[in-house]
Amino acid sequence: MKTKRYAALLRGVNVGGAKVPMAELRGLLAELGHTDITTYLNSGNAVFGADAGIPQDDLARDLETAIEKHFGFPVACLVRDHTYLRAVADGCPFPADALEGKQLHATYYSGPLGPDRFAGIDTQAYLPEEFRLGDKVLYLYAPGGLGRSKLAEALAKPALNKGLIPTSRNWNTVRKLVELTAP
Repeated sequence: MKTKRYAALLRGVNVGGAKVPMAELRGLLAELGHTDITTYLNSGNAVFGADAGIPQDDLARDLETAIEKHFGFPVACLVRDHTYLRAVADGCPFPADALEGKQLHATYYSGPLGPDRFAGIDTQAYLPEEFRLGDKVLYLYAPGGLGRSKLAEALAKPALNKGLIPTSRNWNTVRKLVELTAP
């Protein structure tokens, strides 16, 4: 069995009411048969090894089911392999090396994004904040930080994200997940 390294990105945990202790998340991943498990920060990032033949969407669905069964509430999860995470980091349209990690963010999505989805946003009204689209990812430059970003607030509107699961990470986390999932 050939294994690959994956990152599980849990949406909206440990920032509001949905508490998922990282030790328990590691335990759930082990119960699912995954190996070499680690978590990063306390914000729903787990890295693990799994059979390379299992589709990422299946890995995510299995983890969602295990979390709901264990904790009693649903948590949306995205699972991405190293190759994808590396491509997101390498494809950044902003000068990532020149920016602080908390000014730049990647919002990972469960499916593809078309420019039409965000066509109603007046990008000029939010400058110096900017965003660009990639492969199932939205890059956001928010020089004042995500918590103060009016553009992030506009991009998070449910109508813009309809039918998709989004979850955001700052650039420090993006880099660390690339590192942790490296073969």
